Amino acid sequence: MSRFTSFRTLDIRFPTSRTLDGSDAMNPDPDYSAAYLVVGTDAEDGHEGHGFAFTIGRGNDVQVAAIDAVADHLLGREVEPLLADMGAASRLLVDDSQLRWLGPEKGVIAMAVGAVVNALWDLKAKRAGLPLWDLLASLSPEQIVDLVDFRYLTDAMTPDQALDVLRRAEPGRQARRARLLRTGYPAYTTSPGWLGYSDDKLVTLAREAVGQGFGQIKLKVGADLGDDVRRLRLARETVGPDVRIAVDANQRWDVGTAVDWVRALAPWDPAWVEEPTSPDDVLGHAAIRAAVTPVPVATGEHVQNRVVVKQLLQAGAVDVLQLDATRVAGVNENVAILLLAAVFDVPVCPHAGGVGLCELVQHLSMFDLVAVSGRSDGRVIEYVDHLHEHFLDPVRIESGHYVAPRAPGFSAQMRPDSLAAHTYPDGPVWAAGDPSVVRAGKPVTRSPRGFVDLTAGAAGSNAKERAR
Repeated sequence: MSRFTSFRTLDIRFPTSRTLDGSDAMNPDPDYSAAYLVVGTDAEDGHEGHGFAFTIGRGNDVQVAAIDAVADHLLGREVEPLLADMGAASRLLVDDSQLRWLGPEKGVIAMAVGAVVNALWDLKAKRAGLPLWDLLASLSPEQIVDLVDFRYLTDAMTPDQALDVLRRAEPGRQARRARLLRTGYPAYTTSPGWLGYSDDKLVTLAREAVGQGFGQIKLKVGADLGDDVRRLRLARETVGPDVRIAVDANQRWDVGTAVDWVRALAPWDPAWVEEPTSPDDVLGHAAIRAAVTPVPVATGEHVQNRVVVKQLLQAGAVDVLQLDATRVAGVNENVAILLLAAVFDVPVCPHAGGVGLCELVQHLSMFDLVAVSGRSDGRVIEYVDHLHEHFLDPVRIESGHYVAPRAPGFSAQMRPDSLAAHTYPDGPVWAAGDPSVVRAGKPVTRSPRGFVDLTAGAAGSNAKERAR
C-alpha cells in the first residue's frame, strides 16, 4: 500500500497583459496564472498528480496558500483507498470543518479543494492508463452517482433521478465514444474577441477562425455600447450570417442596463449573452432572460457551487449553462453540475479561457457526451489559442473540433521548463523586470509553518514543498 508523501505548490504567472490577451470589460490587464499543485507518493510507478486553480495574477498569492492548507490533509494517508472511492476523497476535503468555515463550498477554499481533487483524478487516471474522460465514462451509473454529494440538491435532483439519466445514456456509450474519437467535440473560439484588440485585429482573427472551421466565435462586450455595436457589426459582416457570434459581458451590468444593452445588440443575432450580471444573482438572470428573449442567456464561469447552479436551473434563468474546471470543488462537483443540467435538459458549454482550462474542460464535456447527456448538439467548448505549448498534453483542434485526448491523466501537467520560466517572481520571465507588467515590487515570500521555501531547482525559488 502506498502513501501520499509530498506535495509542492508553485505560483505560475504568464504576462498576457503585455498583449492584452484575455482582456475584457471587468479585467482589462490580466496576467493568466495558475496556482499549481504537484502531489507525490512513495509508489514505485513514480506517477504524480497535477492540478491547479486559475487566476489572473495576484490572486495566486492567496490561492497558493489555500491549496497548501487543503493539500496538507493528504500527507501520510494511504493512496489506494482514496483513489478507489473518489466520492469519499472529495468529501474528506470539502468537509474540513475549520476550512469550510471560510466558505463554505465557495471562493478561494472551494477552488483550492478543486485543485487537490483534480490532482487526485489526474493521478487516478494515470494509474489506470486512461485519459480522464474515458475513465469517467467507463464507470457504471451507480459508480458515477457515488461521486456526487447530493446535499442541498435533492429538491431538484435525487440520486434516483441522476441514475435514470445515466441509465438512459448507457446503451449508446460505445457508439458515442467511437464517434467522438473519429470526429472530436465541437468548439468555438474567443481568440478574435478580446476587448483590447483593434478592429483590424478583430476582423483578421474572425476571418481566420472561419477558415479554420469554427462555426462560432465570441466577442467581449460591456465597456462602451457604441464600441460594442461597431465591433459586433464588423464581426457579423466578416463571418456572414451562418456563423454564430456570442457576446460576453463578464458581469459588467446591472439588470436594467443588461436588458437595454442586449436589446441594442440584438439586430446582429447574438448566439448568447454571457454573464450579463452578477453570477450570484439568480433572479437577476431570470429577469434578463425574460426581457431579452429570443437572445439566449448563458452563465456559469463564476458560479461558485452546485447549489447556485441548481437555483439557476430551477428559476429558468439560463438557456446555456457554463461550467469551469477550476471554479468549483473539482471533478466531483462538476459531475453533479453535468447531471443537474441533464435533468433540466439545458446544454452545457464550458468556459475555457485561461491557462490550462481548455486542457481540463474538454474531458468534462467528452464524459458528458459519452455517459451523461449523450448529446453534443447545441453544445460547444470554448477555445482560446494561447498558452497550450506549456502543457505536456496540449489540446488539439481540427476543423473547429477538439480532438479527444488519448494520453493518461487529466491533461493538467505543465512542462518543467515552462514552470521554471514562469514561476513568480523569480522565474526568468519575471526576473527580467518589464516595468509595464511587474506590479509594485515583489510579493512577500511566505513561509507557513511546516513548509520550506526551495532555493534551487527547476521549480524556482518561490515553490514550496512539504514532505512526510
